[in-house]
Amino acid sequence: MSNKVKKKILVVDDSELNRSLLADMLSDDFDIIEAENGVEAVNIMNEHELEISLMLLDIMMPQMDGFDVLSMMNKKGWIKTVPVIMISSETSGAYIDRAYGLGAIDYISRPFDERTVKHRVMSNVMLSMRHKEMAELLSSQIYQKEKDNSLMIEILSHIVEFRNGESGMHVLHVNLITQMVLEQLVKLTDKYELSDSDIRLISMASALHDIGKISIPSEVLNKPGRFTPEEFEIMKRHTVEGANMLEAIPFRSNEALIKAGYQICRWHHERYDGRGYPDGLKGDDIPIAAQAVALADVYDALTSERVYKPAYDPDTAVGMIIGGECGAFNPLLIDCLKELAPRLKTELSVISFGNHTENNIRDSVKEILKSDKADISSRSIRLLDRERQKFRYLSDISREITFEYTAVPETLQLSEFGAESLGVPMHIAEPSGNKRWLEIFGQKNFEHFVSAIRSSSPDTSVVSETYLLNIRGEEKWEKVIAKPMYGDGEPPEFEGAIGKLVDVNDETEAMKYLERKASHDELTGLLNHNAAKRIISKALENLNEKKYALIFFDLDNLKIANDKYGHLFGDEVLKEIAARLRKNIRSADIPARMGGDEFILFMEYKGDIEKPLKRIFNALTAPYKDFDMSVSMGVARTEGFSGDYDLLLSMADTAMYSVKKNGKNAYRFYDDSMKELMGKKD
Repeated sequence: MSNKVKKKILVVDDSELNRSLLADMLSDDFDIIEAENGVEAVNIMNEHELEISLMLLDIMMPQMDGFDVLSMMNKKGWIKTVPVIMISSETSGAYIDRAYGLGAIDYISRPFDERTVKHRVMSNVMLSMRHKEMAELLSSQIYQKEKDNSLMIEILSHIVEFRNGESGMHVLHVNLITQMVLEQLVKLTDKYELSDSDIRLISMASALHDIGKISIPSEVLNKPGRFTPEEFEIMKRHTVEGANMLEAIPFRSNEALIKAGYQICRWHHERYDGRGYPDGLKGDDIPIAAQAVALADVYDALTSERVYKPAYDPDTAVGMIIGGECGAFNPLLIDCLKELAPRLKTELSVISFGNHTENNIRDSVKEILKSDKADISSRSIRLLDRERQKFRYLSDISREITFEYTAVPETLQLSEFGAESLGVPMHIAEPSGNKRWLEIFGQKNFEHFVSAIRSSSPDTSVVSETYLLNIRGEEKWEKVIAKPMYGDGEPPEFEGAIGKLVDVNDETEAMKYLERKASHDELTGLLNHNAAKRIISKALENLNEKKYALIFFDLDNLKIANDKYGHLFGDEVLKEIAARLRKNIRSADIPARMGGDEFILFMEYKGDIEKPLKRIFNALTAPYKDFDMSVSMGVARTEGFSGDYDLLLSMADTAMYSVKKNGKNAYRFYDDSMKELMGKKD
């Protein structure tokens, strides 16, 4: 190996002597990287995973021991790309079994025998190299096949669009909208039994929806005005012509892509009430693939400029579709469109040919590798797009303060320009306790920001917050914009965020920040009581036919949390309650922290409030770490109510008091039988 580029080995041991011994044994054949504890090892893996060929890992270490490192490697998928040999003086069968169970491939006991160490390291590195070469070869072959398929479909689709005079983005927009609608649909219902691979296939086939327009005369296809009845009949033929083209492809009629394409081509102008064409299908007689593409096609047509009309804004387009101006659609798909409307504005504005195609190909490759049950390393997939390297490269040339935040273990990586601008290291371990970082950001600002990104969801596009920061001794308003990152598990788990700082020289933004600070609780980020009271009082002045509930609750055992685990843990519990509230209510609902361990929630409801109330209560009382969450909750409703905010709050408080008297950890509605308790509470 002396004439080749040396492979890198990461040696993780808290003993400098042990690291030195191993380096002496292996440095002739390998480049040695050293880490003195598990946290440092994980940071190095975050940075250099693709470069490391093998890890030698001690078990007994401070901060994060070897078993914790193995657990993290499993969670991150590194265990598939970097083989691990355990090095320890512990020879207990339980230790060895646990190491193998967590994915270690070998176990070397101390004191080290040089021949044994060299032989085992060399053998495992060579074996790993062969495995990766085979995996990467297979992955690259699948990737190229998927890329060729996608390219041919796009070429065909763009030929149609060019002839039709439409935007070259139409095919990508329909693809993305179809994918988003179907993904939302499977969250909403299990009626259609669509897998991830089904959704990707339908999205890809959506590009073929208008291929039949190739057969339509150009004078009809590109007519700027309204069609005559005869011209419309000619235009309608593109659905059947496109389906016939696909059906006539030799030896391919049974391919899943062709079947989906046939359904989409023929029936994407059918309507849910049976008034579409060419076959007048009704309801779910129309395949769900064609239904989703029909909705996507109409939305993009409305929001895009055509020879016969200007573009409508997205909100108007959604209103037209919901109002039935473009025909009838599946009510479930309409619900999906309503939910997705804000995201569609953002997603369609940033989509480009390159990134969308590459993302689709990458997803397809992952699905194929999964379905073939091949033992392929996740490294092979990551090598295809090298997202991390691309992000770092763009960060370095952008001359902006960009960062990458990792949740576990908590680390912050700044771009080179960002670190230089702020006067801090590029890599900051445990930023929540790092003195130099907190001098810039401030403890409360940083905790608020982390709470905001942790309270996001996998569907959240960006999180944006404005703070007054101390940058090299000068106070400056900065907007922190971040994209939360989630793992692929079920349910998706928050892993961190990437983002940047934007200098805010606008007094309006500063005023917004100060107004937010005055109206929000610093610890939880919820509204404070005064701000919530103002909003709720206005709603009570204009009840009309609306029904509201004021929910007043407190934590039954926060004192136990503070006494047993400390006040920092108590604060953590309060922030967790706030995060659970945000995740389980609607955007129009009003949550607030009264102070201490008391919270309120004001929400409109229709019909029975019991179901959403029970869902919220169950979310709040689910265990947190090893701590049993318990809340006592009182509910006051505005049906028949003619008082003010203070009276409604007193009613909810009284209902909560009755829960406290009867055992806690429950909820109860205020009724007239509780009047005698009003004003008697301590």
